[in-house]
Amino acid sequence: MKTEQTTVSIEAKALPQDDNAVELDTPVKRGESTIDSITLRKPSSGELRGIQLSDLLQMDVGALIKLVPRICPLTEAEVRAMDPADLVAIGVKVTGFLLQKRTKTDASLVA
Repeated sequence: MKTEQTTVSIEAKALPQDDNAVELDTPVKRGESTIDSITLRKPSSGELRGIQLSDLLQMDVGALIKLVPRICPLTEAEVRAMDPADLVAIGVKVTGFLLQKRTKTDASLVA
């Protein structure tokens, strides 16, 4: 009886470890470099000045364009030129920042 040995090779791409990181489908070009992942930080109340919270919760494009440069290294022009799918992914993170932990748990948004 012969036994065959098979080798399987699997290539895995490391995902960002930070829960606030967003991997961009379409990298943002800045000069000679490209940005393919950004890390957002939770905004302080002062950084929300001039933005309606209800607009952020509804992921209003204008409100996101105004807020995102305040909480990550992208400029407003870069956010305006961003792929809509990437802006939606960022909007989901921003919306999560505005909810209390209890609300996220109640809505099963936290593992």
